[in-house]
Amino acid sequence: QVQLKESGGGLVQAGGSLRLSCAASGRTFGIYAMGWFRQAPGKEREFVAGISRSGGTTNYSDSVKGRFTSSRDNAKNMVYLQMNSLKPEDTAVYYCNVWLKDSDSYVFRSYWGQGIQVTVSS
Repeated sequence: QVQLKESGGGLVQAGGSLRLSCAASGRTFGIYAMGWFRQAPGKEREFVAGISRSGGTTNYSDSVKGRFTSSRDNAKNMVYLQMNSLKPEDTAVYYCNVWLKDSDSYVFRSYWGQGIQVTVSS
């Protein structure tokens, strides 16, 4: 089992920055890839950023590429999302996501945080 908790959200003006943090606890030794998703009102949840287990590989959606940066600190069981040059369309609930490998098989399971609100005003 693993538990995830996001922090660092809030209200910011367009052009500003925020850094989201996701703290993992529990069976953290089984965590592989981690990522961020978001969901705006009336829209489906969408992928934002992903990062490999080592942190050496990241990928981003086209809408945030060049503005957002994901990183992780495995020693602290943390993953981060640095958001710069924020736009009103970035307003959404942001969710931390991890993939956890079963210790006795090849099975990977996905876990989600509760989500945190990010609001960007114009």
